[in-house]
Amino acid sequence: MTSTPRKGSLGNRLAMWRALRAAPVTGFVSQPEPRSIGLYARGKQLVAGNFQFAGEVVEAAGKVIWDVVPSDPSLAVEAQGFVWLDDLAAVGDLAARGRAQAWTWEWIARFGRGKGAGWTPDLTGRRLLRWINHALFLLSGRDRAQTEAYYRSLSAQVVFLTRRWPEAAAGLPRFEALTGLISAGLALTGMEARIGPAVAALADECAREVDAQGGIPTRNPEELLEVFTLLTWAEQALSEAGRIPPQALVEALERMAPTLRALRHADGGLARFHGGGRGMEGRLDQALAQAGVRPTGAAGLAMGFARLASGRTTVIVDADAPPDARAGQAAHASTAAFELTSGRRPLIVSCGSGAPFGAEWRRAGRATASHSTLAVEGFSSSRLAAGEGREVLTDRAEVTALRQSVFPEGAHLYLCHSGWSATHGLSHSRDLLLASDGRKLTGIDTLAAQTPAERARFERLMTDGRLEGVGIALRFHLHPDVDAALDMGGTAVSLALKSGEIWVFRHDGHAKLSLDPSVYLEKTRLKPRPARQIVLSTRAMGLETQIGWTLAKAQDTPLAIRDLDRDDMPVPI
Repeated sequence: MTSTPRKGSLGNRLAMWRALRAAPVTGFVSQPEPRSIGLYARGKQLVAGNFQFAGEVVEAAGKVIWDVVPSDPSLAVEAQGFVWLDDLAAVGDLAARGRAQAWTWEWIARFGRGKGAGWTPDLTGRRLLRWINHALFLLSGRDRAQTEAYYRSLSAQVVFLTRRWPEAAAGLPRFEALTGLISAGLALTGMEARIGPAVAALADECAREVDAQGGIPTRNPEELLEVFTLLTWAEQALSEAGRIPPQALVEALERMAPTLRALRHADGGLARFHGGGRGMEGRLDQALAQAGVRPTGAAGLAMGFARLASGRTTVIVDADAPPDARAGQAAHASTAAFELTSGRRPLIVSCGSGAPFGAEWRRAGRATASHSTLAVEGFSSSRLAAGEGREVLTDRAEVTALRQSVFPEGAHLYLCHSGWSATHGLSHSRDLLLASDGRKLTGIDTLAAQTPAERARFERLMTDGRLEGVGIALRFHLHPDVDAALDMGGTAVSLALKSGEIWVFRHDGHAKLSLDPSVYLEKTRLKPRPARQIVLSTRAMGLETQIGWTLAKAQDTPLAIRDLDRDDMPVPI
C-alpha cells in the first residue's frame, strides 16, 4: 500500500526543497550487495518495451518508462518506487543495464528536484533501497557528471526522508520508509548521524505493529512477508556495519518467522487472504534463511489462521474476524474460508485480490462468495461500507467458538462465527477433520439459529418471506490447473491435478451439486484466469441446516514422476 501522493504534498515539497540544499555524499562506505530479487521474465519484457502496470500491459518499445501512461494514470505512481529495477537486474545483461541506467538518470532529470508523484516517504524509501541494492549495476560505465548527479539525488532523498518518514502511513509504508533510511545511512558516507534516530523509530514500529503472535493488523500474509523481508534487510545491514540491531527488531523477527511458516502451504506459497497473494517465488525462503530464526512448533492460531497439516496436505483456514478501521481497507469477508494444497499443487483456493483489475473486481474479490466457504445469498459474512476514504468492512463476522485438537484420526478444527446473526438470525459453524495421512478432509457446515434472539429473528424473516427460506451456497473454488468433472451420475466431482493425483469430492445429498465457473485473480497476470468452483446450494428452511461433505485422494502422484515443474509463469511472456 502506497501513501496517497496528495497527502502532505506541500510538506513533501518543502522538505525536498530543503534537502536539495544539503551537501551531497561522495560515495559508499562499502560496496553495496543486492538484497532484493526480481523476476527474469518480467525484466525481459521491460527490455522489449512491454510495461506491466498492475495487470495492464502497455507496449511502448523505445520509450522510457516515464513516458508510458497506463489507462489509469495512478498505476504509474508505483513505477516511482523502482521495483522494476529488481527485474532488470535479474536479467543483468547489457541491454537490461542500458534500460536501467537510462530510466534512472531520466528520473533524476525530470523528478530529482521534487517534482512528480514519487515524493512520498514510502516510495522514497523503496526507491532508496533499490538504488543502493543495485548501485554497481547502475554506476557501471557512468561518467563523472552522471555519477555526481546520482549521489546528489541520493543525498537529497535521504535528507528528505529524514524529515518526512513520520508522515508515512503506519504499517508497511512506514517500514519501507525507515528501512530505506537506515540502509542509506549505513551505506553512504557522511550519513551516519541519521542512523540512530531511524533505528530507534524502527524498533518502536516493531513493538507497535507486530503483535505477540507475530502478526500484523492487516492479517495479509503476503504483506507480513514484505514487512519481514524489510526487517531482515535492516538487521543484516546493521550487523554487517558492526552495529547491534535493537532488541525489538530481533524479537519481532523471532515472532514473525513461525507465523510465516504456519501460513505457508506445502508448495511453498502463502495462503491468499485479505488482499495477499502467494508471494514472489523464493522470497519467503530467502527471508527465512537471512533471518536465521530456527523453526519452532507453532501452537494455536497464526495471525488468526488455523493450519491443519498431515502427509503431503496442508489446509489453512481463516479463523478470525477480518481486520477493521485502517487495517481493514483491503480486508476480505473470508471468515471460515479455507485453502487446501496437496504436495506442490494447490487444489482448493480463494479467488484472490481483484484490486489489480479495477474497482469492480476489487469488490468482488472481497466478497464471501469469492472464498471457499458457505455464504448466504446476497450477503457476505462481513459487509462493505464507506469509511476513512475507502471501503472498509462493517458488521464483521466475529468468531464465537473455536476449538483445535489432534486425535489419532487426524487434525480437527471447529469454529463458529456470527456473520449472519444480525441480518438473518443465523450463525455458521464449520467442522473440519484432516486425516492423519493427509488423504481425506471431512467437513460439516451448519447454519443455525442458536440463541433465543437469533431464533426470533429467523422466524420473523421466514414469516416476512412467506416461508420461502434463505438461499445458501457452499463453495469450493478450484485452482485453474485442476481438471474437474462431474462423476457418479452427478453426485460427485473428480478432481485431477497435473501431478497425476486424483481427488474426489462427495456430499451427503442434502444440497444440489453443481460445477460452476469461477476466476483466479493474480496480480502478475494481465487478466483474471478462468477457473471452476464446486457449489452445494440449498435453502435454509428451519432453525438448523447442515451440509456434510468429503474431499478424498483417490490416486497418488505416480512414484516415477517428480512433481517439480510448475507451468504457472509469474508473468506473461
